[in-house]
Amino acid sequence: MSVHKEVKRVTVHVVQAMKMRGEKISMLTAYDFSMAKILDAAGIDVLLVGDSASNVMAGHETTLPITLDQMIYHASSVVRGVKRALIVVDLPFGTYQGDSKKALNSAIRIMKESGAHAVKLEGGKEIEDSIKRILSAGVPVMGHLGLTPQSIYKFGTYTVRAKEEEEAKRLIKDAKHLEKLGCFAVVLEKIPAALAKQVSESINIPTIGIGGGADTDGQVLVTHDLLGITKDFHPRFLRRYLELFDLIKEAVEEYIKDVKSGDFPNENEQY
Repeated sequence: MSVHKEVKRVTVHVVQAMKMRGEKISMLTAYDFSMAKILDAAGIDVLLVGDSASNVMAGHETTLPITLDQMIYHASSVVRGVKRALIVVDLPFGTYQGDSKKALNSAIRIMKESGAHAVKLEGGKEIEDSIKRILSAGVPVMGHLGLTPQSIYKFGTYTVRAKEEEEAKRLIKDAKHLEKLGCFAVVLEKIPAALAKQVSESINIPTIGIGGGADTDGQVLVTHDLLGITKDFHPRFLRRYLELFDLIKEAVEEYIKDVKSGDFPNENEQY
């Protein structure tokens, strides 16, 4: 019997058990009640209230502008729609870097005000103090290594990370360090598949890949990308399961046509 089918609610211990049993972990993003309800009903293991809301919900070019208050709003909406999935919330840019006290306060606000189950932070050794402080308050932490979108202006590009040996070694070291600190899982974004496999085999906590190949312990995608709501994003790692942009557009065009012609509402659609 799979862990996935056994549990009534996914916890950090459940995802760790899934790794131990060699059972893949499914993760998607969610930012609102209605979508979260659908994803949870489908049986998703983990929902990430991602700072990608900055892009897909608010239309910003990067993840940097989204605020802690906005993340709490999105997380609260998701929590109300979910009965089973583990809900992880991104700490947004500027709420944990370089100030562990601020990091702790940010994490506590997310947990208290949204009802989510864990937080996610981007980075390795350089954010050690923030991770330690958050964990000391009993808040589970998911790490994030490789391409870290909050550092986009440092990298200058969204290209694949850790292709050079030095950066790859540092990433493995950081992954081991995050495990030692007490993180329950780590996202590996846009790194070579062979490196992601190496990292996954060298740590006991689950790895969740996005553009990290097939050998990570789980996969995550942005739901709007998977469903084809976004049209202009075509990375190699993305598989579109629907073309919702076109389907919704067609439905709305049909509605407009029916309103204009007087076909809607008909006799059965009025009181």
